[in-house]
Amino acid sequence: MAKRSLQERAAALEREVTELKAAARNGTHQKDWEGTVGMFSGDELSKRVDAQILKAREDERRKARRRGSGKRASTSRLV
Repeated sequence: MAKRSLQERAAALEREVTELKAAARNGTHQKDWEGTVGMFSGDELSKRVDAQILKAREDERRKARRRGSGKRASTSRLV
């Protein structure tokens, strides 16, 4: 594979930046997060996955509270 010169690489980057700026000005550019927000709302599988994740988090919290029911040890080494 032939290596491109620095000038060729810079020119390619400049073209790409120009295209991205033009798309942003024309409103044809959409930010990634804007396209994904809400894309799974109303999806039954997504709701089930979310419910299982929340249940797992609650289980982990309960376990952590049981383990840490005693007084917490100091982590400070200052004496």
